Amino acid sequence: MTYDTFNALCRSLPATTHVVQWGGAHVWKVGPKIFAIGGWADEAAAFTFKVSDLAYEILRDQPGLRPAPYLASRGMKWIQHYARPGLSDRDLKDYLRQSHHIVSLGLPKKKQRELGLS
Repeated sequence: MTYDTFNALCRSLPATTHVVQWGGAHVWKVGPKIFAIGGWADEAAAFTFKVSDLAYEILRDQPGLRPAPYLASRGMKWIQHYARPGLSDRDLKDYLRQSHHIVSLGLPKKKQRELGLS
């Protein structure tokens, strides 16, 4: 997946905003909360996203995937896709959509309604 494809997918999800920060990373938020980050790897494109507890256990040791630097060390369930083989583009897109959904559900109900997510 390219950063252009990543940004197009994230932009297509409801109530998202984009900011470039942390040394050029593409940071996507739903409401005020981050759900995906494109960047942070030197050799190739890297994509970081929030996952369920089960998905974290399944993905964390797969080739090309790892617990997300900084985030996972703080006990958060975030995975970084940083090298091949990693995930297929189709699976990566599914995980990005799931990350958006997980983060959306963590917003207060009032905020979910304001953003048209409920």
